[in-house]
Amino acid sequence: MPENDTASGTAGDPAGGESGAVEAPEQGSSSPPVLRRTLTFRDLIVYGLLFIAPMAPVGIFGTLQAKSHGAITLVYLVATVAMAFTAYSYAQMVRVAPQAGSVYTYARVGLGEGAGFIAGWMAMLDYLLIPAVAYLFSGIAMHALVPEVHQWVWTALAVVVTTLLNLWGVRTAAVVGFAVLAMEIAVLAVFVVAAVAELVAHGAQRGWAAPLTGEGSFSMTAVLAAVSVAVLSYLGFDAIAAFAEEARGAHGPAGAGQRGADRVARAVITCLVVAGVLFAVQTYLAALLAPMSAAELAAKPGTQGEAFYATVDASVGGWLHDLVAASKALGAAFAALAGQAAAGRLLFAMARDRRLPGAMAKVDVGSGVPRRALLGAAVVTLVAAVWAARRADGLDHLSSIVNVGALTAFALLHASVIGWFRVRRRAEVPSVLRHVVVPVVGLAVVVAVIVEASRTAQLVGAVWLAVGLGVLGFQYWGARREGKTGR
Repeated sequence: MPENDTASGTAGDPAGGESGAVEAPEQGSSSPPVLRRTLTFRDLIVYGLLFIAPMAPVGIFGTLQAKSHGAITLVYLVATVAMAFTAYSYAQMVRVAPQAGSVYTYARVGLGEGAGFIAGWMAMLDYLLIPAVAYLFSGIAMHALVPEVHQWVWTALAVVVTTLLNLWGVRTAAVVGFAVLAMEIAVLAVFVVAAVAELVAHGAQRGWAAPLTGEGSFSMTAVLAAVSVAVLSYLGFDAIAAFAEEARGAHGPAGAGQRGADRVARAVITCLVVAGVLFAVQTYLAALLAPMSAAELAAKPGTQGEAFYATVDASVGGWLHDLVAASKALGAAFAALAGQAAAGRLLFAMARDRRLPGAMAKVDVGSGVPRRALLGAAVVTLVAAVWAARRADGLDHLSSIVNVGALTAFALLHASVIGWFRVRRRAEVPSVLRHVVVPVVGLAVVVAVIVEASRTAQLVGAVWLAVGLGVLGFQYWGARREGKTGR
């Protein structure tokens, strides 16, 4: 299939645009490559919710119940508010730079080239590894249903199928993703109806307010400790911003850029709110029906991973257990699809700015997607997922390191809001609340979560950051050398 072989370059002037927004260039024979504007508001929501997964709390339900002393629904309500600061910062910056690359682009225009590269580098760690974890979840679930086929085969098959969908085109992947998302929400609806019916018929296992107030004495310290884990359920809503350059109306005639940016900003916030509601409803019902108390789960850590399924088995029946498991298997693969697509856009944007090999900045003419960037992301994810699938401790290794990169990138996002509105655009009068208070609170939340992360995650994040700084230093050295020699 033919490709656009236009040379890569910078995506726009940070000071450009009447409103201060950084506009991506139009496609042309002498301008940097851009992506097709085909995604609707619904498509953006689909990508965000697919990546998050509507039933994300299922796997950590028992852990959060134990940590919060039973106040799991309050945990998710607080987590939603905590992540709202990050969502709002995304909404601010996507209006400034409605381009592919997400936090890489925002840090670049708000803080400078070096900070932009580090933000993209750290986000890259998660955008490549979170899909690997999701693919592995899918492989494990399928192996449980068809044990004759090894889980690494199912894992690799999931990577291949979703990669082909991503290569087919962003709209095609969004349409198929919408069908999968509808199935996941339908399964969640079945659980909600069945749980309500059980509560009406037989009552709750504990007080109706327990999921909000805890079992026994209330502990805000325990709730906040659980929030530091729960916020990881929301990682993925930020991927919407990676598709900013493909949202309808993202560029073009006067006013179109603002309309497209507003659409992406609304999608980011809407996705977070919808996810928060879904998480709160399912955890509230599950907590009321759970056969084991929070204290029992804390005393028996081995039961925490299956706590949600045990609740479904005990209250509704095995048929719903199997339905939820199958839904999680398919949903995990398509969460990885959204993550892989976002990773491809990040690699594309960094390559277009000559921060990664320029070959990944090519846009396929037939499908309109950054094919080489997508394939690069797919290869790394495939290797990581299959490696983990072939090891007994593979899931533990991957799961322990997948979040610090995104959290570090979030920290730079909040700094970018301050950098752009208070420093770069200081001639205007910024809002102290929107452009200082919100990002500072969001930064504090992110730092607190990083501090609570596992030591393995912190170590891997530090090593990845050190490598990124080394690459950045090499690039600066090469640029200075090139300038001195006149090449």
